[in-house]
Amino acid sequence: MIHNEERKIEYYKALVEKRSDYEGVFYVGVKSTGVFCRPTCPARKPKYENCEFYETAQQALLASFRPCQRCRPLSHPNQVSDIVRLLVEAVEQNPEKRWKGRDFKALSIDESTARRQFKKRFGMTFVEYARARRMGLALKSIRSGEKIIDTQLASGYDSSSGFRDAFSRIMGAPPTLLDDSRILKAAWLDTRLGPMIAITDEDELYLLEFVDRRGLEREVERLRKRLKAAIIPGQTKPIQWIKHELTQYFEGTLTEFKTLFILSGHLSSKAYGSN
Repeated sequence: MIHNEERKIEYYKALVEKRSDYEGVFYVGVKSTGVFCRPTCPARKPKYENCEFYETAQQALLASFRPCQRCRPLSHPNQVSDIVRLLVEAVEQNPEKRWKGRDFKALSIDESTARRQFKKRFGMTFVEYARARRMGLALKSIRSGEKIIDTQLASGYDSSSGFRDAFSRIMGAPPTLLDDSRILKAAWLDTRLGPMIAITDEDELYLLEFVDRRGLEREVERLRKRLKAAIIPGQTKPIQWIKHELTQYFEGTLTEFKTLFILSGHLSSKAYGSN
């Protein structure tokens, strides 16, 4: 996500004016509708405070935004092939689906052709595209943090049952089923190099990764299975401290991290806040 305020103002102006010369330069995620658009989208323009700007479609997908049906940001400025169009539509019909070889065969599409065409058009393979859309749904709850409640999980998303299934598969269990489980907390952290996810208990940090890292889903699954834990959105002291340290690090004022973290089951580093 773009954080520079001057650039955001520039992009918003281009959005309002429907500037075609900004095509491919940015995508806008509209928080009030949950979609992301091209700069020239013909829809009514959102308020500035409802806009988040991204340099790539993958970033917008990972932030849980879905492609706008009016401007079709994944089909412009150049038209895409029938294969790409069909696969994009298939993902939107079931965004939490994990694609296998048989799924391509069912659509009479060659898997390697899909990979090449997506890579050429969007700079990511189809599997990476589908994963970004799927992870965006699960990470949406993490980004919302403690504001998420069970009724929102049940009714606040485009595909509520599908989202709950995806969330449970990745994080362990929906909040209503966590009474007897060990619980880890997860939070979304925006950094200058892109969004990250932090997973901790009340004392230590267990995982800190960029959300677009390949294999992140499996890494999270391995962590929760190894610890026999469920992972839910929330805030802890280690999360607050690593967020503070990352801010200092990217500002160039920190060279040594002191947050306590666990690496392969072993205690490492110093306690958060220690001198």
